[in-house]
Amino acid sequence: MSIGNSPDGNSPEDERPFEDDRAAEENSIGRALRQARVEAGLTVDDVSNATRVRIAIVQAIEHDDFAPCGGDVYARGHIRTLARAVHLDPAPLLARYDAEHGGRPAPTPAAPLFEAERIRPERRGPNWTAAMVAAIVAVIGFVGFTVVKGSDSGDDTKTRVAEGSTPTTSKPVKTKPTETKPADPKPDPSDSAIAAAPQDKVTVQVSAADGRSWISAKDHNGRMLFDGLLKQGESKTFQDSSKINLILGDAGAIQLYVNGKKIEDDFQPGAVERLTYTKGDPQVG
Repeated sequence: MSIGNSPDGNSPEDERPFEDDRAAEENSIGRALRQARVEAGLTVDDVSNATRVRIAIVQAIEHDDFAPCGGDVYARGHIRTLARAVHLDPAPLLARYDAEHGGRPAPTPAAPLFEAERIRPERRGPNWTAAMVAAIVAVIGFVGFTVVKGSDSGDDTKTRVAEGSTPTTSKPVKTKPTETKPADPKPDPSDSAIAAAPQDKVTVQVSAADGRSWISAKDHNGRMLFDGLLKQGESKTFQDSSKINLILGDAGAIQLYVNGKKIEDDFQPGAVERLTYTKGDPQVG
């Protein structure tokens, strides 16, 4: 006869895992977001319209399904955005997500070169070195000619003195030094691409003005131009014949210039934005 077993043959320890699972479910990220949304009097549509996160993704996250987010970086961004929309501190939720999914993802290293920077050839200034050498050669030739002519004039003066005429002295010829202009500084490739944005292409400059942000950029063929972390103060310029597709991990930290014009969209800090720009952007009116 076993001691301490329940009538159905299961010990109390056998029921503890079910109790732990129920407690974990009650403390899950999705349940916390759903409960905070309900307490705030908001519907799923309200949250989707406020955050621009699709309804299907909002519903999936509230059921602790993060697969539709497309990866850990997007999932963390969506969690942060939804938490702020329902007036919830996102830090504990992100910490729980990192603990359940293997920690915060490491940023992808930036590619050393990307093709958008090599689309337009580098503009070169005039060759001032060759111009200066030519000027020096001209001055030397002029001085030599003056010396030779002065020698001939000296012989004539000696002849006239011997014949009793009054010698004349010639004044030395003063040569004006050639002024050389400093070479024009070469423009920065990113600034040059924005300042001279061609009308037959789309040019996008992404600057991390207010913090760092993960960004991804693709051309119209879906080819990856850049995928990595942009630190504060850094900028990248992308150019394509028709379209640039962007994904901003923290849109609030980013300043955009499209075809030489500043984009004034009020991006929220921590919001994930998917953007597409073409040759005609930004639209006027």
